[in-house]
Amino acid sequence: MSGPRFRETIARALEKRSFGPETNLIRLIDGAGDQMRGHYLESYGEGWMISTSGAGLNADLKTALSEYEKPLYWKRLDQHQKESPVHLSGPEMPESFTGLENGLQCRLSFQSGYSQGIFIDQRDNRAKLRALVKPGQTVLNTFAYTGFFSVVAANAGAVTSTLDLSQVYLDWARENFRLNEMNPDDHYFCKGDTFHWLRRFAKQGRSFNFIILDPPTFSRDDKGKVFRVEKDYGALFQLALACLAPGGSILACTNFRGMSSADFEEQLQEVSPRGMHFEHAPMPSDFTDEAYLKSVWASR
Repeated sequence: MSGPRFRETIARALEKRSFGPETNLIRLIDGAGDQMRGHYLESYGEGWMISTSGAGLNADLKTALSEYEKPLYWKRLDQHQKESPVHLSGPEMPESFTGLENGLQCRLSFQSGYSQGIFIDQRDNRAKLRALVKPGQTVLNTFAYTGFFSVVAANAGAVTSTLDLSQVYLDWARENFRLNEMNPDDHYFCKGDTFHWLRRFAKQGRSFNFIILDPPTFSRDDKGKVFRVEKDYGALFQLALACLAPGGSILACTNFRGMSSADFEEQLQEVSPRGMHFEHAPMPSDFTDEAYLKSVWASR
């Protein structure tokens, strides 16, 4: 694709993306869905990040994007080398800055490694959780990363429990609470393995109105036990069910491309009690390429 064609394609894609002043965390170009296969442009607050496969970035594309005079960063999509984005043009972003999703702030960084502080593809699921939660209800956010599901639930009046293996991310989650003028000390933060904590909560008889399950596709615990989404998600879901309050809901997600939505739901159904209701959630409208994120709201 030549320079003029890049300019035309980018302009056409940008015209379709508008979420108003309360959201600036957006996928601006989504690969083949915007006639730019293998190229993904995202807005993170004031900064833009272009993600591509391969070792280089097309010079004409770089020039076309640079003309927008945004802080522009490039991330190489690689399964083995998880590098921080590289600054390409425009002003450099500070080490830490903020973005907006539906009026709520989150801390972001282009210097924190492969992920920038929020997964934009979960925007609609967070909005639905925020709409469903009633004041005083309880929400357990497992594999929580920087805890933004917890932030939106707390904003709706829930008491949240944020669970992650990383103390760095739990501290980041606390900061996200403070950014939105909520006291993290009014909520719970649990460091450790989700499987361990779910078993512990069940033994304690502790239950939650909502549970968020969005595990990595592959992981290994401190005892060497391997978790693979394609064969082990059902066991994880079963542990979560033991902690789900009557009338509660679990948001079960995976971005594993090697499994169909039907196969994913089959794992959930195999371990679910009779009468569970399953509702599939589509990806946000700015994600026009492959619908890789599979999301199921499972309710008692």
